[in-house]
Amino acid sequence: MPELIAPTTRLHAAWLQARMEWGPGVHEDGFGLRPSDEVGSPDGFAAWVARLAEESDPAKAAQTGRTRCTYRWIIEGGRVLGGIALRHEFNDFVLRAGHIGYGIRPSARQRGLATWALGRMLDEARVLGLDQVLIVCEVDNLASAKTIERHGGVLEDARHTEHSTVRRYWIKIGEPRV
Repeated sequence: MPELIAPTTRLHAAWLQARMEWGPGVHEDGFGLRPSDEVGSPDGFAAWVARLAEESDPAKAAQTGRTRCTYRWIIEGGRVLGGIALRHEFNDFVLRAGHIGYGIRPSARQRGLATWALGRMLDEARVLGLDQVLIVCEVDNLASAKTIERHGGVLEDARHTEHSTVRRYWIKIGEPRV
């Protein structure tokens, strides 16, 4: 059974295995990884995990141009299967990238993990008091589009960004689903 957990240094080796399968720098949505993060060494990985924890802390102010963000890893049996992130506020970055971003490693796809994890993060968005969230996916990523639509996502439009063309969906946050 999968779990959503906060990022942890104890899964360094498992996270690196997921990254190798994915291909470093290739669509690592949901992990909050920046080009400047050095995650190969234990110290670099620990610094990255500490940054993610700080960005998740509601008591700390977000950096200029950023928003507080809750990061979760999707794990099962000690394996990192994916990541999902929930940005707490609405700003210019969220307008482009959405409130929620996620990614599932290739060998774990087509199991419903993204749909399951998105449902859990919508519950967290509800707790934060958000009444709706914006989620974007690349226009040709039909699996992600279906995941968003399963949770009531309503397509606003498709827009060209600096990286690709994306579909933009809004999900209204209502009562918890059973």
